[in-house]
Amino acid sequence: MRIGIASDHAGFALKQQLTNALCKAGHEVVDFGPSSLDPGDDYPDYVVPLARNVASGEVERGMAICGSGVGASVAANKVKGVRAAMVHDIFSAHQGVEDDDMNVICFGARVLGEALAWDLTEAFLAARFSGQERHRRRLAKVAALENELDRGTA
Repeated sequence: MRIGIASDHAGFALKQQLTNALCKAGHEVVDFGPSSLDPGDDYPDYVVPLARNVASGEVERGMAICGSGVGASVAANKVKGVRAAMVHDIFSAHQGVEDDDMNVICFGARVLGEALAWDLTEAFLAARFSGQERHRRRLAKVAALENELDRGTA
């Protein structure tokens, strides 16, 4: 699977660890940065390009990492077509994909360790959208809201 990954300074070490594990597992990883540790960087500078590439289909899924996971999730969800969530438990890692077609998972590097982050990653990547009518109906409502926001009518 072609996976995009991005972080800020707080998530940099975990991003490197997950990138290595993803490559060992046979995935193609596109790193949206940063390429080096910079305590003054800002998560939107890396998460937004990642999210745009997920939305355009350049990468199949995205992973965004900051200190808490909150900022990365907020930034990623500003991109139309992205369904990002901060996840710190196995159920949400797969259920978010199965029911909500989540395409970006967000981690808080100051909240979870490498082993749990890898378990969450595996659950996220193995999951598939169920396509059930009720889930498609709900996602259509979310897409309609995105379109309203584009037109300035929401």
